[in-house]
Amino acid sequence: MKMNAKFIKERKANLEVRREELKKELDSSTDQVAENDYDAKFIDLGDKEDENAAEVAMFEKNLSMEKTLEISLFNVNKALKKIDEGNYGICEKCERPINPERLNAFPSATACMKCKEKSL
Repeated sequence: MKMNAKFIKERKANLEVRREELKKELDSSTDQVAENDYDAKFIDLGDKEDENAAEVAMFEKNLSMEKTLEISLFNVNKALKKIDEGNYGICEKCERPINPERLNAFPSATACMKCKEKSL
């Protein structure tokens, strides 16, 4: 599949939808403290020992989810910026084109499969 303006426009639309999904997920489980910076919410269930244990467990889950969602949002924003700058689909490591099939499956990819496999 050759990358053309239509392909890039479709990836941009996918990325914009994904960005909104990520923001909604972050808004539901975190407090935004700055642009693209969130803090996991700590839910107060009460003062009993079992309630405190549940609070800590929920906070740890929210913290892990926050980090994952923030990284995903960062990568989506980075891909959208690359589209705007005209260098979308270029591997950050070897500077060769990323296979359009990879970008179709993973629009925020920053590396070609060959370089990605090397980094694993």
